[in-house]
Amino acid sequence: MPKFQPKKEMSERLRNVFATLLLFILAAAAFVAGYFVNDFVEMRRSVQTAASDEFGLFWEAWGRVEENFLGDLPTSKERTYGAIQGSIALLDDPYTFFVEPIEREIERQALQGTFGGVGATLSRPEEDGPIFLEPIPGNPAAEAGILSGDELRAIDGEAVTPELTVQEVAERVRGEKGTVVVLTVLHPEETETVDIDVERGDILIPSVTYRLLRENEKIGYIQLTRFSGESANEIETAVLDLQSQGATQLVLDLRGNGGGLLDAGVAVADHFLDNGPILYQQSRGEEERMYEATAETLAPDIPLMILIDGGTASSSEILAGALQDRGRALLVGSTPTFGKGSVQLVYDLSDGSSVHVTASRWFTPNRTPLDQQGLQPDILVTVTQEDIDNGRDAVLNQAVLELQMVAQLEN
Repeated sequence: MPKFQPKKEMSERLRNVFATLLLFILAAAAFVAGYFVNDFVEMRRSVQTAASDEFGLFWEAWGRVEENFLGDLPTSKERTYGAIQGSIALLDDPYTFFVEPIEREIERQALQGTFGGVGATLSRPEEDGPIFLEPIPGNPAAEAGILSGDELRAIDGEAVTPELTVQEVAERVRGEKGTVVVLTVLHPEETETVDIDVERGDILIPSVTYRLLRENEKIGYIQLTRFSGESANEIETAVLDLQSQGATQLVLDLRGNGGGLLDAGVAVADHFLDNGPILYQQSRGEEERMYEATAETLAPDIPLMILIDGGTASSSEILAGALQDRGRALLVGSTPTFGKGSVQLVYDLSDGSSVHVTASRWFTPNRTPLDQQGLQPDILVTVTQEDIDNGRDAVLNQAVLELQMVAQLEN
């Protein structure tokens, strides 16, 4: 037993040393933590003080307004809304904005689709002239007997006069789903009008329509009206069908296409591009993201013209910008595109209002910003009043001429 006594004393000595050292480390850690916490608290306190001082200046100024302004003062809510709107205006971004409760509720109802239509487009080729109907296949107007080129004479017995704008007439045709509107029309080549009852409903508009052009049946014309989950498949069907009918060149019409799903725009671009970038997306707090084309390309070489206008926006600009930058297509149009190259997040606030915040921006393969700039047409077309009056599509006609010149060069 005496042999082991020194070891026991040594182990107790070591334990005492370790315990003392541990207490010292804990004390030091507590001191350091307290130091940094104190710094953090002081920093927060200074930030809050600075913010308080700045808002103190606001109230100082507003107090002078309340004391001296000759006229009615806004309510506290109106003042709050004004302060929010003014602060957001400093961002100089048209897509970041504040929506008051009433407007937000209207916005929600519009998104919920509580109103319906008859499924026909309205046009007035001549100023103060008659309004004509073009029914959309598979929708209430077509099913009820409205024909292409019908002249609209009256709505529910009220005459359609030259003083009414096309928009005003369209608003009278629209209404609650399930209700009936009576359209008085004059069929083409007829002399007597007829009354047609049309039940309003949800309008089904295909995102893609296509045909061979009558003036040149080697050119396939595809109109893409929006980017939905089926757009890429519909474009594929259109391209393959047109090629089977003998089309060797294509026109893709993106005029008036306000966009839709980002992934759909990328997927359609992938049909015409072989590898490489389609677009770059920059978001706050995230690394830049590149969307790339795959090696599986539907139509990598067929000559292609893209029609654009001021209504070509968002996903349409992604598609057009990618094909333009990559040298895959020429843009033909009378104006630049809209310039909507960003993504907004919508936050509903506690009083029913909302704030829309730009969270991401898009850039073409050459890193051209789309937002608030848009795309310039490669071929600028002047559309005259005579073109409009006579129903001539000057932009499409120019695209056809360009493709004909391409065909001549190839031959």
